[in-house]
Amino acid sequence: MRFSVLSSILANALSASAGTILWDGRFNDLSSSKDLEKWSWANQVGPYQWYIHGSSSVTAYVNLSPDYKNPADSGSKQGAKITLDNTAYWNGQNMRRTELIPQTSAAINQGKVYYHFSLMRKNTNPPATTREHQIAFFESHFTELKSGLLSGAPGESDSLLRWCVGGQTQWSTDWEADVWHNVAYEIDFSANTVGFWHSTGSDPLTQKVAPISASTSSNGADWHVGVLELPRSGYPDTTEDYYWSGVYIESGSITTNIAGPGAPSDGGSGNSTTSVTVAPPSTTLATSTTKASSATTTSAPATSTTAGSGGCTAAQWAQCGGINFTGCTTCASPYKCNFINDYYSQCY
Repeated sequence: MRFSVLSSILANALSASAGTILWDGRFNDLSSSKDLEKWSWANQVGPYQWYIHGSSSVTAYVNLSPDYKNPADSGSKQGAKITLDNTAYWNGQNMRRTELIPQTSAAINQGKVYYHFSLMRKNTNPPATTREHQIAFFESHFTELKSGLLSGAPGESDSLLRWCVGGQTQWSTDWEADVWHNVAYEIDFSANTVGFWHSTGSDPLTQKVAPISASTSSNGADWHVGVLELPRSGYPDTTEDYYWSGVYIESGSITTNIAGPGAPSDGGSGNSTTSVTVAPPSTTLATSTTKASSATTTSAPATSTTAGSGGCTAAQWAQCGGINFTGCTTCASPYKCNFINDYYSQCY
């Protein structure tokens, strides 16, 4: 009995948070999904950029509830249900998309970092097995989850959930209903490698694939928390729901405990918490440079602007122009100031 208690204490200690939270997307600061609509290119507030969605109101595509989170994720107050319906077409594309992008200037694209999330489906409104779905992906698709029949693959359907690197499957499992899949992408942007951690339910994360070589390309504002579905002729749209929990990005040592950073350490009573380090905020907001992307990741054309002579230089990916912008308008060599929209130009 004594050994059992000591083992339990040791296991909890080893799985407690030891990293630094760079960005927290666990929906704890949102009273409802309608809070997402406060974000705009002119008013970049909140934890997420919200612009990749269909023509209906936000509640058609994203809803929040404690019922939508992994019960083991006591660090989250609620989870999100992200939906594709017959209106979920963005920007005139022929692909259904509902996606959230981190709104942060933290260094989530530098050094070694861990991108955490939990994902689940139900038998009600399940993802179609007859179409490819790209889930939790980067603009360059160097790493992502995929489900359904991959585009161009033979056959009628595919029930697997896959982790892919550069489009190649490195790990897979049958995607059963009501099973929470806990995931962490281990990304080393300096070494150009990516590894895969996974567990189900309340089990702690374990490394399933050691880091392998990848083209780890990201501007720090192009990770898509959501889903892009490729079209397939002859297969009509059906409503699909995806459940998300425990979304955050950390540096340092990986948190393997599904309770997550800052979660009660006493089984959820709230009397004590683990120690959590949060990276200090930056004053510069990061904005996606790829407002129009597709399955082949085609970016919106960037228009070059003339940099001013403000006596200072902005680094790569920094803001360099826009309405009411008062910072550096000259980019450090060899970067140029590129127009994104009326409120934002960026060095790259």
